[in-house]
Amino acid sequence: MTESSKPPLAVFDLDNTLADTAHRQHFLRVRPRDWDAFFAAAPADPPLAEGVALAVDSARECEVVYLTGRPARCRRDTLDWLAAHGLPEGRLYMRGNADRRPARFTKLEILRRLARDRDVRVLVDDDELVCDAAERAGFTVVRARWAARSAALEEAQERDGRT
Repeated sequence: MTESSKPPLAVFDLDNTLADTAHRQHFLRVRPRDWDAFFAAAPADPPLAEGVALAVDSARECEVVYLTGRPARCRRDTLDWLAAHGLPEGRLYMRGNADRRPARFTKLEILRRLARDRDVRVLVDDDELVCDAAERAGFTVVRARWAARSAALEEAQERDGRT
């Protein structure tokens, strides 16, 4: 049962949906992966115009929330980045620092929790496996295909449970 007096939710991923991670992908192509450097470089991510415009437009009818696989230790940098790039204010859901499950599991868990109390109008995400899982669970999905695909990031999302 959802609370109908509140606006529906529009749920946005960050990496390669709102933020262009191309400049920090090289940290994922080395062995071992340099996760500290990968996340430390996130504040320099340029915004992705398509994703930002969709978030701003969604805020007209929906409450925008952010759902990322980034670890919770990146919260301050992430909130600062969202504000610096003019994104709508919204709650930020992040992976626990020690949570290494694939993004398709962590994100679907949070989506289901959100949907218990509110209508989730849309999930916008670049991870095809997350999108597939969300669609199978009955959520409406917009596949963010406006950033260059990254095999290193896809592997990190699915196998390493890091973003």
